[in-house]
Amino acid sequence: MNEPLNRVFLDIGPLTIYWYGLIIMFGVFVGYLIAAKETKRLGLPKDTFADLLLFAVPIAIISARLYYVIFRWDQFADNPISAFYIWEGGIAIHGALIGSVLTAYFFTKRKELSFWQITDIAAPSILLGQAIGRWGNFMNQEVYGGEVTREFLEGLYLPEFIINQMYINGTYYHPTFLYESIWSIIGVVILLYLRRLNLRQGEIFLTYVVWYSVGRFFIEGIRLDYLLIGNVLKTAQVISIILVLWAIITFIYRRLQPDTPRYLDLPPSLQKQKVNKKNPNKKKKKK
Repeated sequence: MNEPLNRVFLDIGPLTIYWYGLIIMFGVFVGYLIAAKETKRLGLPKDTFADLLLFAVPIAIISARLYYVIFRWDQFADNPISAFYIWEGGIAIHGALIGSVLTAYFFTKRKELSFWQITDIAAPSILLGQAIGRWGNFMNQEVYGGEVTREFLEGLYLPEFIINQMYINGTYYHPTFLYESIWSIIGVVILLYLRRLNLRQGEIFLTYVVWYSVGRFFIEGIRLDYLLIGNVLKTAQVISIILVLWAIITFIYRRLQPDTPRYLDLPPSLQKQKVNKKNPNKKKKKK
């Protein structure tokens, strides 16, 4: 049996760079490139997502870790300082989403942009970042499901390095990180297609919420490393149900509004700027 993959990417004296953090940051970078390209296509300020990420990334990391620590406090109670050892793994995607969405809300208000349009642009990037980020969990040998046999994993036609990494403490486990990564990639393709339809603003993001939440609900059902509410309910499943209901209700409500802007529409503030640029010498008529 081969040894598990090394969690450390680079070790230089006191500086240790882990695959976990490197893969997550790679997911953020790829997501940013996609969002920035779409921002330019829609005619929004080109630095919109660069500026947003300056706030959203650190806040998302903090909120993701805080979320995890709250629901796993027994793991840190004897050594509270270990709650800061984020490089060892242990962040929750739902916590990151809460932090980043709240950041986007206040950011768009300040910049006079459409919150729903910005989240629509970000949705495929977020989901792709999640798909990539799950491979950080793979390197840490976390986010796995119940016990399986080697024959089962071979029957999925998985490469040897994945099968070996799923051999933990003498037992093979479901590669639930992989299930979620594949589910997310399929979702990215769907979201990118929806961009062509010029839906009402918010509907791409709400589709993302439903798609990810449905997949997470079922995948969470076979995971062994999970967070609990009251030592009974799986936190991610409860949150997934709440998010699906919220997304459906919000979708219906926005559909009932007659003047809901479309995905390709510019915010009113940018529409005025566009008109002024086209007519820079236009003078107001005297009464």
